[in-house]
Amino acid sequence: MTINKIMRAALAALSHPEIDIKKTYPLARELDKIKAWRFKKTGLYRILEQEISSKNHKVPVRIFTPIENKNNKVLLFFHGGGWVTGNIDSYNGVCSDMARITGCTVASVDYRLAPEYKFPCGLEDCYAAAKEIFHNSKLFETEADNIILIGDSAGGNLASAVSMLARDKKDFFPKKQILIYPLTSNNHSETSPYKSVKENGTGYLLTSKNIEGYMELYISKKEDIENPYLAPLLAKSFSNLPKTLIITAEFCPLRDEGEEYGRKINEAGGCAKIVRIPDVIHGYFSLPVQFKPVKETYGIIKSFIEE
Repeated sequence: MTINKIMRAALAALSHPEIDIKKTYPLARELDKIKAWRFKKTGLYRILEQEISSKNHKVPVRIFTPIENKNNKVLLFFHGGGWVTGNIDSYNGVCSDMARITGCTVASVDYRLAPEYKFPCGLEDCYAAAKEIFHNSKLFETEADNIILIGDSAGGNLASAVSMLARDKKDFFPKKQILIYPLTSNNHSETSPYKSVKENGTGYLLTSKNIEGYMELYISKKEDIENPYLAPLLAKSFSNLPKTLIITAEFCPLRDEGEEYGRKINEAGGCAKIVRIPDVIHGYFSLPVQFKPVKETYGIIKSFIEE
């Protein structure tokens, strides 16, 4: 099955090449507030608000604990939005579905956003949250080995960076990570080595131009673009990383770089499972779980968690 002509035309219209995320991100943040307002609590899980210290400020963490079919796993979740948009409120629906479907406790991190807080601020917040939770895993009545990093898009980028930083600092060691269409490269221009940037960089909502715009808003200085904690494919070593599940979308510009990151882990002697979901675009994971590819994705995630 392929995206039909009507849907393709609609996506092309919504992916107008003149839209500049560097100018429109405040509007995107307002739309995030609407997403949060529509969220409805149910009796299927409990919600707890926590704060974790990161240098001179507190990082909010929202914890979703399923009431039924609860297991002993914890998913430490970093949301997407190009490091510029998104927050724990706009991802309430995703995280509540995740807790309900997987049976895991989900801890969603509200890291600081660019351009107000540029690289590495968001990463520092995610790392501080991970370090605290791994060192005090009994907060969730489980062991550190049961804590799994997970993120989508920029959140997948942050999850991979947290894993690499934890390995390099030797602070803690995540056993597993789940990266959903993660950004792993630093080049999304016409010179990108990845075919998906050229094939899917226009016409599918997330454009290559806007990826570059997000990165420009995120970086503090030009040298950041060469930092492997910003672009994990630049790492000198891909060994000693967690067992990894990488999920990509067929019509996503980030598809090939995410899959390449998985191959690098496997080539270094690690274990990465790479799954490409057909006929979907970047961002599909935030759609309702009734959407067949979302349901399929959760099946893959559950199997990986239970391995």
